[in-house]
Amino acid sequence: MEHQKSGFFSKLVKGLAKTRNSIANGIDAIFSGFSNIDEDFYEELEETLIMADLGIKTTDAILENLRAKVKEQKIKEPAQCRELLINSMIEQMAVGETAYEFENRKSIVLIMGVNGVGKTTTVGKLAGQLKAQGKKVIVAAADTFRAAAIEQLTEWANRANVEIIAHKEGSDPAAVIFDAVTAFKARNADVLICDTAGRLHNKKNLMEELRKINRIIDRECPDVYRETLVVLDGTTGQNALAQAKEFNEVANLTGIVITKLDGTAKGGIAIAIQSELNIPVKYIGIGEHIEDLQKFNASDFVNALFQKNE
Repeated sequence: MEHQKSGFFSKLVKGLAKTRNSIANGIDAIFSGFSNIDEDFYEELEETLIMADLGIKTTDAILENLRAKVKEQKIKEPAQCRELLINSMIEQMAVGETAYEFENRKSIVLIMGVNGVGKTTTVGKLAGQLKAQGKKVIVAAADTFRAAAIEQLTEWANRANVEIIAHKEGSDPAAVIFDAVTAFKARNADVLICDTAGRLHNKKNLMEELRKINRIIDRECPDVYRETLVVLDGTTGQNALAQAKEFNEVANLTGIVITKLDGTAKGGIAIAIQSELNIPVKYIGIGEHIEDLQKFNASDFVNALFQKNE
């Protein structure tokens, strides 16, 4: 397991190379280029962080935290700020103790996101990981809009050796959820993971669909723990933040999954989304294999951002 973890970290370091080149190099230049900590120093730092897709709100929060620490610890040297900045970012992103509570309870997990972000793959990987923990898992193919989504999920379910509840393309997603919830109860499963539709451009329909799905779950399984995750593509930067905001308006999001952090990703967006929406990043994905979806670790992520280029 440790080996898997270190392999994932090195992939993460590689995946964040683009962001690291813009953020860490810029920041190192600031730390070595300024001889004292003044307004110019903070302004340069602000610009570098915003350029790295951290967004204005997040950057403000990080710099405010940094200023307070510099004052408190009476720091005079810019170079000494580097560690403080890293710690400030880690604090911004730390995932709470109860973030993965759904793993310990009977739970229903709704997974949403626009098409093409790796949503169905995330459902499959998560199902595989929970199954490997010895849990009884059922997946529901409630993204009935796209035939390929149903086929893809069936393939993942077979690979993970978990049961799948699916109807044909174009059928009512709420009907799929109803059947899935019925199976979940009848078979005394631990976790039901639902792949839901990813059509943001038609927000009204999506809201209606999700309301219907939630009503069914609330009525049939009032005591089951609920987790609602949105999957975002790490390569799309600020666009991913916009999507997260929109999904948060239609659903009560409890966590974020960021995929495709392998190469072209704008890693700063992970920090921005968490800070802007106050919803934790719970998983990150950087590859095709089941183990390439991992629980988010704030210090690993920020340290990968600041790794010196070897």
